[in-house]
Amino acid sequence: MLAVAGLDFVLVDCEHGPDDVAMLRTHIAYADAHGLPVLVRIGEQEHHLAQRALDQGAHGIVAPHVESAEQADALIRALRYPPLGERGFATYPRAGRFGSVTADQHRATAGSILVLAMLESPAAIGRAGEIVARDGIDGYLVGVADLGAARAVGDPTVAEMLDAVHADPATAHTVRADLAGGADAAAASFDGGAQMVVHNLTQVMMEAFRGLSRRRTLPG
Repeated sequence: MLAVAGLDFVLVDCEHGPDDVAMLRTHIAYADAHGLPVLVRIGEQEHHLAQRALDQGAHGIVAPHVESAEQADALIRALRYPPLGERGFATYPRAGRFGSVTADQHRATAGSILVLAMLESPAAIGRAGEIVARDGIDGYLVGVADLGAARAVGDPTVAEMLDAVHADPATAHTVRADLAGGADAAAASFDGGAQMVVHNLTQVMMEAFRGLSRRRTLPG
């Protein structure tokens, strides 16, 4: 439905969602049949799941709770082929069309995967420039719910931290992805400089369902 509706990509959430690799493979195969790229949000430091998702044909990885340049480096080592990283090389999984592409072709395709680091704490926001500067990290997405939960007394507000990271010259060269709960929020993100918007489909659908519920009429 997302592909037919004309959306640009789908993000499958394996951090808070129930998917294992078998379910993930099914999602990727259906999306691929419609030409819809798939990004996968892994759990915290679930690098092995990320590697398997890429082998099944995912077009990118969204990694939660990246707190430092060192953690970004560990992510890069897991997701990028040598010499940039240490990901195990194989062409026979689905991403290599079951061995029907050459090693060079597979390496070239793998080089175009998108890797987004999620910044979800005041410390990560403060280190955003260092994190996105690592070769192999393509951009960032701020996890506003976790950021709010991680705030301590005296920390800036979530809105202030968002403004700071968006205005930071050290992040200007990289891909900024925003979370949005609806069309208006998405438009505001694009107007504000985001290159990607991830719609919270649960929020979007619940708003639609609540709207239907509010419009029901009772007899009498």
